[in-house]
Amino acid sequence: MEYSINELSKLAKVSKRTLRYYDEINLLNPKRINSSGYRIYGQNEIDKLQQILFYKEMGFKLEEIRKIMISPSFDILNSLANHKKELIEKRNQINLLIENVEKTIAHKKGEIYMSNKEKFEGFKKELIDKNEEKYGKEIRKNYGDYQVDASNKKILGLSEEEYKEFESLSQEIIAKLKEAMEDGSPHGQKAQEACELHKKWLGYTWSFYTKEAHMGLGEMYVADDRFKKYYDDNKEGMALFFRDALKIYTK
Repeated sequence: MEYSINELSKLAKVSKRTLRYYDEINLLNPKRINSSGYRIYGQNEIDKLQQILFYKEMGFKLEEIRKIMISPSFDILNSLANHKKELIEKRNQINLLIENVEKTIAHKKGEIYMSNKEKFEGFKKELIDKNEEKYGKEIRKNYGDYQVDASNKKILGLSEEEYKEFESLSQEIIAKLKEAMEDGSPHGQKAQEACELHKKWLGYTWSFYTKEAHMGLGEMYVADDRFKKYYDDNKEGMALFFRDALKIYTK
């Protein structure tokens, strides 16, 4: 079956302008152009559009999607299988959050008793989901799915006491970095103490540790605007200062 650009636009709920742009950048070309000059799409193009929309939903940029799909190693069945796995994981995460919210509502109404452990488990899950949504793509790109999944599993396994210490360390690192910046040198004792605290903090989430990985995270704190903002919002220039301190620490 073939579709005009107007029909495909309605079917996929994608604007005609978007489809034309995909054609312009060679991401999704029509099967043919009819005698009236209209773009006509076949089943192969529809399947490709489905893949494009999947990758967009995962946060990939159009140029990255194009490179993936023109790669000789691109396997649509394998890609669909991966999409299914990711969607199931997202569904399970959402179901857990919904269940936790429903329990919390019932607890507030006095209908059930919700233990602190149940509240805490839901909170940890919510933290992981937020981190995945905000930073997941970059972290997975740099460290791989296996390491990130292992890290998430480790967070879920933290006791309430361990989690409190993990949160406390975050504040200690920022406070120590502010003191170190007053001293003015990433070589200084306070700057290096901040790096040591940071390594300890990573131990609560990382299932591995290498100096190279630690330094790579420091570079990300400067290169990625979202990470940079987190530190610089505490004190202007903190992200760069911390990166320089980590360079010294990891040597």
